Amino acid sequence: MPTSQARTSTPSLAFSEVISDDGTRLRAWTNDPEGTIEGPTVVLCNGLGTSAYAWPALLDPGCGVRVVSWHHRGVGGSERPRDRSHCGIEDIVDDGLSVMDHFGIDRAVLMGWSMGVNTMFELALRHPERVSGLFAVAGVPGDTFATMLAPLRLPRPVARLLTVNAARVAKHAGCALTPISTRLPIGPRTITALSHTGFMLPVRDPDIAAMAVREFLTTPLDWYFHLALRTSEHARVSLRHLRVPVTFVAGTWDVLAGARDMARAAARVPGAAYHELPGSHFLPLEHPDEVHRLLLELLERCG
Repeated sequence: MPTSQARTSTPSLAFSEVISDDGTRLRAWTNDPEGTIEGPTVVLCNGLGTSAYAWPALLDPGCGVRVVSWHHRGVGGSERPRDRSHCGIEDIVDDGLSVMDHFGIDRAVLMGWSMGVNTMFELALRHPERVSGLFAVAGVPGDTFATMLAPLRLPRPVARLLTVNAARVAKHAGCALTPISTRLPIGPRTITALSHTGFMLPVRDPDIAAMAVREFLTTPLDWYFHLALRTSEHARVSLRHLRVPVTFVAGTWDVLAGARDMARAAARVPGAAYHELPGSHFLPLEHPDEVHRLLLELLERCG
């Protein structure tokens, strides 16, 4: 079974331009620039504002999975929509469908991380014929902000009120903070320090994690929190319609998507698998091999 421990080559990606239904230009990417990866295709609905470098196990040419994904609107070379309000989960779902069409993918397993879990469940609700399985990492199917701060055991309405208002404050402060955030010297030592805060725990590859953080910080903070606030409006998705294999992977100490809420979501899906790892919100960086193994298990279930 391929694992990220076998990674010996420099990560390489291929990028392409995709036009979404409303004319917004997106920057899509794949981990298979040479078309040589043998294995099923997975469509990654990534965490808000994040890049491929958050998934070191999938940057290995021997990972056995062809990944197709894209950068969110206004992030990583993707264009901001003409109407700034058009960047909610429904719009991101449309972007995902446009990316699938661009790569000629009629049906695939969807993998989501963080707010990307909202995206993949909403896509499965609206277009079940395009989905053959769902792999949710550190995210819940809607109403995400109500699940934040879970280790504090706050009531959901209180958690939602606190986190949404914090995002509003951060959005207004973003213009002043962005000139600082984009110039921060991010390297392995920074990652080591960050991994002792409790927000993130120690990662497998500090160099790749530093690349992921640097890519994230290229997005202006006011725009990032604008995206976050729009996606915070996404209500909980009904799971009764699901007829495909589903796996949930939660982090015990995740402050952005509570393990308790992920376990409850898994209980609402007949036959769903639930796994809890001793980590934070950044499981793909902290436990890349274990997350990769669980993905491969789901792909086997999906045939």
